[in-house]
Amino acid sequence: MKRIPRATDSELLILKILWDHQPATVRFVTEELTRLKGEEVKYTTALKLLQLMHEKGLVERDESERSHRYSATHPREKMQRHVLKDLASKIFGGATADLAMQALSVQKVEPEELRRLKAYIDQQLQNEEKGNDE
Repeated sequence: MKRIPRATDSELLILKILWDHQPATVRFVTEELTRLKGEEVKYTTALKLLQLMHEKGLVERDESERSHRYSATHPREKMQRHVLKDLASKIFGGATADLAMQALSVQKVEPEELRRLKAYIDQQLQNEEKGNDE
């Protein structure tokens, strides 16, 4: 399996844009970056970032039209898991429960999200119990 390259904060922001709107032109990415950051982002800056991301294997480039179109190489969920695994390893010593509890303490979690989390945890516990029974 191909290793997922580490993405910078700016690259992660571009990936978010691409996951929501891919494929996208450099112009579109530039406009979205400007909107999300609340400050002007130059076309050449967005272009350079996309070129670097292409070299790293984070994005694919379709050159079949005059305006090249970029798409994320990895799905959002796969990249999220990769980033969280890296974060859990570096900051939490691999303690994913500590990472989850800190994430939940950062801001208010809606009751529906808590129910989804509880259902996920319950399912994981059931799977663990089934694995131990065999």
